[in-house]
Amino acid sequence: MKVLILGAGVIGVTSAYYLAKAGHAVTVVDRQAGAALETSFANAGEVSPGYASPWAGPGVPVKAIKWLLMKHGPLVIRPKPDLAMWVFMAKMLRNCTSARYAVNKSRMIPIAEYSRDCLRSLRGEIAIHYDEESRGTLQLFRKQAQLDGTGEDIAVLKQYGVPYEVLDRTGCIAAEPALAAVKDKFVGGLRLPQDETGDCHMFTQALAAKAAELGVQFSFGTSIERIVADGRRVAGVATSAGLLQADAYVVALGSWSPRVLGPLGISLPVYPVKGYSITVPVKDPAGAPVSTVMDESYKVAITRLGSRIRVGGTAEISGYSNVLHPSRRATLDHSLTDLFPRGGDLTDVKFWCGLRPMTPDGPPLIGPTLYPNLHLNTGHGTLGWTMACGSGRVLADLLSGRKPDVDIGELAMSRYEHRFG
Repeated sequence: MKVLILGAGVIGVTSAYYLAKAGHAVTVVDRQAGAALETSFANAGEVSPGYASPWAGPGVPVKAIKWLLMKHGPLVIRPKPDLAMWVFMAKMLRNCTSARYAVNKSRMIPIAEYSRDCLRSLRGEIAIHYDEESRGTLQLFRKQAQLDGTGEDIAVLKQYGVPYEVLDRTGCIAAEPALAAVKDKFVGGLRLPQDETGDCHMFTQALAAKAAELGVQFSFGTSIERIVADGRRVAGVATSAGLLQADAYVVALGSWSPRVLGPLGISLPVYPVKGYSITVPVKDPAGAPVSTVMDESYKVAITRLGSRIRVGGTAEISGYSNVLHPSRRATLDHSLTDLFPRGGDLTDVKFWCGLRPMTPDGPPLIGPTLYPNLHLNTGHGTLGWTMACGSGRVLADLLSGRKPDVDIGELAMSRYEHRFG
């Protein structure tokens, strides 16, 4: 079967690889000059299925007010006359209940855990390197109230059999020795030892090369103009390179997916939430993290990627804006220098932002649409890197007529027809 994939981020490329492995003829189209040059380019570097949770949860509306008032708060809202923005936020608020949080999280953890297992299998099958490490994630608590409030999260980890460690100050230092220099700034942590780290951009580019060896064709520098429908089927995709046709089509365009699907009558509940990162060289290896430290107070992830440190965070709701706001960099700088003052060289910094494709309930959208030959693999939010391999694998199984190894029935668009998304 001929498959046309729209989007060459980590989701599109993993989909292409697994579809090619399944024997399909695959073409990937992207407006950029190469793979993973937008949202997949410089994310926080975490592969963290244990932290696969919806942003919408009980208590979040009250926390959001506090975050908006903080100097280095993790949430920023820049209001725009954009109806989609306000509808998205209203739907998120509807999901901020204990019952809905539990349902949404139950949909996210299985695909995230499966994806990590797929990533490990992939590393065993092909020689692929991306500054990968398997040293876990440490969620660091500056306040005792944060540590005391981990009960519900731990209950969920137990429910899904996710290994975890509750650490005191000494335990945190054992996991991340550089924290000994700032031991008065935190009280403890929650560590997930099975989480991994790695450079998503490096991974995606390397996997694209492997996919090309399997026969995948990449049409880079090609703008997608519109999807052409003929009755109830997609007949092709109009692009700057002409009309491209296939037997099946996959939309993996992240935040841009709703704009492409809207003219077809598909109202996709995905909206961009901007994230920022800085990347700096390691200045003092002994003063740098060995894996990922999540600074819970600022919701900032500090990750070691080989000879670099990646610091990522912020949820900014500002539409499709790619403006780099200096105040956001100040937050990332502050978290890094406060916890790892000797670790990174801030005189040589790369400042970046990307548009995360969020759904209002949290889980991604994988599977069919009302057009039988048009499929989705989008809406992964902050977890695109975490869920990429599993999402690509299950989509390839669906298109190949095989039953996926993990149930993704509740990840389809149909969940919005009868639930509370």
